[in-house]
Amino acid sequence: MPSEAPHTAAAAPAPGGGVSLRLVVLPTEHGGWSFLFEPIVLGLLVAASPAGGLIALAAVAAFLARQPFRLFVSDRRRRRIYPRTHVAGGAFAVLALVAIAALAGAWALAQGRYWPALACAAPLAAIGLAFDVGKRSREAGAELAAAVSLGAIATAIALAGGMRSELAFGLWGVLAARTIPTILFVRARLRLERHREAGIRSAMLAHVLAVAGVMVLVYGGFAPRYATWAMFLLATRAALGLSRWRPRWRTWQLGVSEIVFGVIMVVCASRLLG
Repeated sequence: MPSEAPHTAAAAPAPGGGVSLRLVVLPTEHGGWSFLFEPIVLGLLVAASPAGGLIALAAVAAFLARQPFRLFVSDRRRRRIYPRTHVAGGAFAVLALVAIAALAGAWALAQGRYWPALACAAPLAAIGLAFDVGKRSREAGAELAAAVSLGAIATAIALAGGMRSELAFGLWGVLAARTIPTILFVRARLRLERHREAGIRSAMLAHVLAVAGVMVLVYGGFAPRYATWAMFLLATRAALGLSRWRPRWRTWQLGVSEIVFGVIMVVCASRLLG
């Protein structure tokens, strides 16, 4: 998805001369919101439960805590204390407490059934956070690790709602098949518009492998057949979007189109059509 703005933007002063809490807390990238809410909505559609709702709350809080944490660590590493440092530290503490409390409540309600999903996602999330703190969040590896780890939210919600493990992890597989080629496609598309080396072959190969992977999941009974149709649609949009016949879209138009494709994938993966 579109890369982040420079980290210094989050320290912009508020109109009154203070530090804007909104700019400290809210991420500047748009694609991250889609990768966050797609698994939340998918998980709640297939296995809604009070515990799942708390997991969703914890996921949002943890997502919002990332930028304050990054700013706080960055300032402390430079041994500098700015007004934003205190705001970022306080915001991170509050959001972390909300996430921990929500997960604790979900654990009590679901008797801890969701822990395998979080355990599997933890290494990827740690890699993404390490890139983030090191101010390398715009690299492909950082975006892929962070986005794929978010897919575990759907699995955690599904497990908390009582879904069988193989089906719950199948949701994560479908989301990964959506996420990985999408990131490579968007990065390639933006480079094309800037007349730079785009990596078209890598993006298209990722889509082919994603289609094959989802077909395996469908054959094994871990995903609905509609997910395959959605993956073919994504591959078609990539082939057109990276060709000489691609529409000349602005970055925000490309972002909106990817949100639409994300909705289609969620609907197909949730079996709403069948």
